[in-house]
Amino acid sequence: MAGRTHLHALRARALVLPLVAALAALPACGRREADRAAEDRAEAGARPPAGPSAEGALCKEHGVLEALCTRCNPRLAPVFQARGDWCKEHELPGSICPICHPERGGKPAADVSRDEAPADGTKVKLRTRDTARLAGILTARAVERQGGGGIPVTARIAYDALKVAEINARAPGVVQKLFVDVGSEVKKGAPLAVIDSADVGADRSRLASALSRSRAAEENLRREEQLEKEGLASRRSVLAAQQELDAARAERASLAASLAVVGASAGGGSGYTLATPLAGVVTQRRATVGRLVGVEETLFEVVDVSSMWAELDVPETELPAVSLKMPVVVEVDGVAGRALEGEITYVSPAIDPATRTARARVPLANPDGALRANMFGRARILAPARAAVMVPRAAIQRARTVKLVFVKLADDQFEARRVETGAAEGDLVEVVKGVRPGEEVATEGSFLLKTETLKESIGAGCCGED
Repeated sequence: MAGRTHLHALRARALVLPLVAALAALPACGRREADRAAEDRAEAGARPPAGPSAEGALCKEHGVLEALCTRCNPRLAPVFQARGDWCKEHELPGSICPICHPERGGKPAADVSRDEAPADGTKVKLRTRDTARLAGILTARAVERQGGGGIPVTARIAYDALKVAEINARAPGVVQKLFVDVGSEVKKGAPLAVIDSADVGADRSRLASALSRSRAAEENLRREEQLEKEGLASRRSVLAAQQELDAARAERASLAASLAVVGASAGGGSGYTLATPLAGVVTQRRATVGRLVGVEETLFEVVDVSSMWAELDVPETELPAVSLKMPVVVEVDGVAGRALEGEITYVSPAIDPATRTARARVPLANPDGALRANMFGRARILAPARAAVMVPRAAIQRARTVKLVFVKLADDQFEARRVETGAAEGDLVEVVKGVRPGEEVATEGSFLLKTETLKESIGAGCCGED
């Protein structure tokens, strides 16, 4: 491969770094034989050549990428076997075997052609065992910690559903007056609007009639009881008077209860006052003066934001380690430098079929109102029984949209690993996938190793995959 040569003197002069002197002597990768092209593609994570295979064409007979089909190209088999990526049962690369891993569709897990980052397993070979030291590349061991940085999940801030009031008209009518607008802070029982309702006016008239009827029935009962004592009235007339009084009182109580629900008193007129059932902030107002409103529409929303909920998306694979009352630390993007603590009070019994996550809920105190609904952030579920692999923050490098860690295989060889990171804990970062405990990873100088794996960077071609 003519393009894969070590750093020339011209490039060395363009970059004043400790690595230049050490890498100036790196060898050309030296793979120029045409018969090794297929092996190169296999070791590079199945980056297909230009032409039909470049579009990711599958072998129709065996269900894997044509460029990686070891049944059609038997000479590729030793390459995968040497890397430990081999399915003996089906005689195909184990990582893309369509029978063992049907979810991958016969393709590598990392789509290198799409993100243009180095393939998982790309190796950087230095010329001598002393090159890393001369270049200032330091290493540290990945450590396993019980509990580690916790289970990392995404979080979204939402209102506490127990402290949200949606207020509608208690009786149909016309809005006569407004007392609040969006953003107004209100106390429990504070008036929101006055609504003029014909139904309320009719109930008030009936209540006044029931009060009058009740007073007359009370007077009639007293008279009948007195006449009974004098022997001028029968017991039946007394019972009839008592029945009339009970009916009048029942009607009066019913109408009074109806008006109380509406928020109207027993006074005159047809208007009633709509009040808030809790203290908080008015977040929605759909009522306007003169508008005819019905009982089915929400006119105001009042929210008590003194506490909020953090809704966590817990991956399906992590659910066995998650339980109620488990402590959680939440960091919200809009509230920088502040860690919020709470406990899990609910874990959904259902899995979202699209994201394969379950919703968990964590109440959070919000005395200063800094948390707002629909903020996004990250959370760590502190699961003591969970082991986590931690590496220094300096070991994590980003290539395009991919995070990389360079694992030391020998004094003169490093391997690029695509990793998924979790929570940070001081100068350590959790690696959820890609690094095993005890492996040595490059820290200081790992950026220079990354440049060797990118096509456009200096030193391109001084990395191999063998």
